[in-house]
Amino acid sequence: MPQNLKIVYSVLPDAAALARRAAEFFVVEAEKAVSARGVARIAISGGSTPKAAFRTLAEQGEEWRERMSWKKLDLWWVDERCVPPDDADSNFRMTREALLDHVPLKPEQIHRMQGELEPDDAAAKYEAELKKSFGLKGAEIPRFDVVQLGLGPDGHTASLFPHTDALHIIDRLVAANYVEGKDMWRVTLTRPIINCGRQVFFLIEGAEKAMILNEVLEGPRDPERLPSQFIVPADGILTLLLDQAAASLLPAPDAQGHGLIERTE
Repeated sequence: MPQNLKIVYSVLPDAAALARRAAEFFVVEAEKAVSARGVARIAISGGSTPKAAFRTLAEQGEEWRERMSWKKLDLWWVDERCVPPDDADSNFRMTREALLDHVPLKPEQIHRMQGELEPDDAAAKYEAELKKSFGLKGAEIPRFDVVQLGLGPDGHTASLFPHTDALHIIDRLVAANYVEGKDMWRVTLTRPIINCGRQVFFLIEGAEKAMILNEVLEGPRDPERLPSQFIVPADGILTLLLDQAAASLLPAPDAQGHGLIERTE
C-alpha cells in the first residue's frame, strides 16, 4: 500500500553549526525517550559528519553532560565494516575516539558490531544481542528511539549499497553484505529495523552530497540504484539535518531554515 512520506529538513549555515545542531538533537531525543520509556536506545552511523557531532557532544562541558541521560543510554551501531575495532576504518574506533573515551558510558551500555568476526557470525551475534537486550519474542523487531543515518555519494545508507543482497533481506534484523565495488564485507541493520525507528534522521554535509541528495528526495523512485529511497519510517516522517552546501539543490527553506518535501512511496 502506498505510504505518504513527509521529509522535514533543517538547513544550518555551515559544518560547525550542523555539528552543534546534531549534538543537540541527540540530547533532546534522548531526553524524550528516557521520559517516555526510561531508556534511550540510539543507533549511530560512521563518517566525518557524525564524528564532528560526537566531538561537539563530548566537548560541550557540564551543560551537555547534565542534560544527556548517560546512565539511561544504550548505544548501538547501524552498520560496521568487517575490520577489527582498532582499525582506522572501524566505525566503532571513530566513535570511541570522538565520544566514548570522554563520556560516562559503562561497557554494558555500548553494543558494538564485532567486525573482526566472520561476516555472517558478526551479523548473527548482533541479532542475538538485539533480541536479548530488547526482550524480543518470535518475529518481534526492535524499535530504536533514534536511528542516525548518512548518505553516500552513490545513494547508499547504512551498509545498504546499490544492487547488493542486503537490500532484499527483510526477515532478519542484521545482515552481512558484500560490497563488490569496495571489495569489502559489511554488517548492517536491515531496512525494516531502520524504518521502525521512532526518530529516523539523516545527517548530511558538503556540496558533494547536493546532487545525490536531490536525486534521492525528488528524483524518480529507483531504490535498487539509490538505496536511501528505501528509508521510509513507519510513522511517515523522515528528518534531515543539512548544511547549506548539501541542501543547495533542494527547495529553499523558510526564514528559520526549515523545509518540507512530501512524497508518496
